[in-house]
Amino acid sequence: MFTGIIAAVGRIEKIEPLGAADAGLRLSIEAGALGLDDVALGDSIAIQGACMTVVQKAGNSFAIDISRESLSKTIGLDALNEVNLEKAVSLSTKLGGHLVTGHVDGIGEVMKFAAVGESHELVVRAPKELARFIAYKGSVTVNGVSLTVNSVDDVAGGADFSINLIPHTIGATTLKALAPGVKVNLEIDLIARYVERMLSAK
Repeated sequence: MFTGIIAAVGRIEKIEPLGAADAGLRLSIEAGALGLDDVALGDSIAIQGACMTVVQKAGNSFAIDISRESLSKTIGLDALNEVNLEKAVSLSTKLGGHLVTGHVDGIGEVMKFAAVGESHELVVRAPKELARFIAYKGSVTVNGVSLTVNSVDDVAGGADFSINLIPHTIGATTLKALAPGVKVNLEIDLIARYVERMLSAK
């Protein structure tokens, strides 16, 4: 489990195939200011919102193996990009964001990213299958960042939701690189997932 409070921005510095063309990839990630002293092999780290397992450590870098299935369900984990990083929570961790599983539910698309005063307005289109889980003042995870929904508009292709990004969030995450047309990893609120299941169960 995670909180969606990004601890550091790292960078994918090396990508290696794990075998045949349909196999996954091994990513070597420079951890930035994350700090790896308390990270052991087998520990979980959220990378752009996707929970991954540490399989190697060397200096201030770590490696993870990502399957082709995970690559098909996420964005931003197959190129030499900056990535948001967060270690898994412990029982003593402050829950500053919301409960995040690190299981990406779908891919959204940035419709708007513009300065509004000292902040930025971010509008993301969630796909149709996730639209019913996006609620006014509810929580959503974008590229691993816990955010609060300011408004929701249902559209033909899903739902457009708006978020206000304060300067700290812009400076401390990869969200500063967003632009209209860019795809992002989305995770819906855990509670909304269970409520929907209970209401739909026969």
